[in-house]
Amino acid sequence: DSRKAIQAEGACFFAMAGPRHDGHQYIASLYQTGVRQFVVEKPLPWGEYPNANFFLCSSSLVVLQAIAQHHRQQFNIPVIGITGSNGKTIIKEWLFQLLSPDYDVVKSPGSYNSQLGVPLAVMQMQPHHQLGIFEAGLSRSGEMEKLEVILQPTIGIFSNIGPAHDEGFVSRQQKVEEK
Repeated sequence: DSRKAIQAEGACFFAMAGPRHDGHQYIASLYQTGVRQFVVEKPLPWGEYPNANFFLCSSSLVVLQAIAQHHRQQFNIPVIGITGSNGKTIIKEWLFQLLSPDYDVVKSPGSYNSQLGVPLAVMQMQPHHQLGIFEAGLSRSGEMEKLEVILQPTIGIFSNIGPAHDEGFVSRQQKVEEK
């Protein structure tokens, strides 16, 4: 998020073009703050950014997900994956409160449970962590498969099923099967 304070040295910005925002419009200002690593989906006037490295790809999100998947594979610790229509965040926080006195736990910040949030959460895993607790949400068919390979959960919790995101599925039963 280019609006948040960052440590420019070593940072890599993933520019994503979405329906309401285009991350490519922040590259110039990030470059001015010292960021030199960019993953982009569109060609840019490369000459305007000396000493910067750009990785041009068809989807910055897919690249981020692949990096997060590789990062997760570096850790052989139990990971609890929580899904459901509602209650994921509170269950995660309860589990964290119960388990953190005995384990060094990494968890999803806030409600990072989307196609973008899960990879960002998983990237927080460090060698000292003994347990991971992550949320996984979905709003349309096919999304859970992508999150599963990133999280590689060893324990799964299904909170409940409700009408949230029904519009992204053929039926409620399909949504249950996807989760």
